[in-house]
Amino acid sequence: MKKGIALLLCALIFTGMCFASDPVEGFWISYDDKTGKATAGWEIYSKDGILFGEIRSLAGFPLDAKADKVKDSYKGFPRAGKVNEMTTCNTPWIWGLKQDKPGVWSGGNIIDPGDGNMYKCKITFRAQDGKKYTVDTLEMRGEIGLGIGKSQYWQKATKEQAFGLR
Repeated sequence: MKKGIALLLCALIFTGMCFASDPVEGFWISYDDKTGKATAGWEIYSKDGILFGEIRSLAGFPLDAKADKVKDSYKGFPRAGKVNEMTTCNTPWIWGLKQDKPGVWSGGNIIDPGDGNMYKCKITFRAQDGKKYTVDTLEMRGEIGLGIGKSQYWQKATKEQAFGLR
């Protein structure tokens, strides 16, 4: 009887782990590297095993602001239409990442809608540890090739915070 209960508990735990979302999924706030001020509220989500990210609010800009500094198209961009006619908010600027392991995704792209540059993207979840990471953090790494690039660190947010920057 005890063995059966133990097996059932193990099965429930394993099933719950299979259906739990990855820690990178959710709402995040990006920050300016120089000023430390919040720049955008993001939603990171997976669809069919592929990771995407969309800006949900942008500090200092209305929700309907056009992404006019980007090109009209990018190879593999996940939405049809001219990219430079899309809004900065609610457009998938991050796409194509696949999970390497829980909390680590790579192999996709990110476009900086502020200047139109596209980079290879890797996202790594950094759990709050009370030392280096005082809150749950995403390391967003953009690279131009051969490991040359830079990382930004985004902080975990609520839905309201991610949608509420103005």
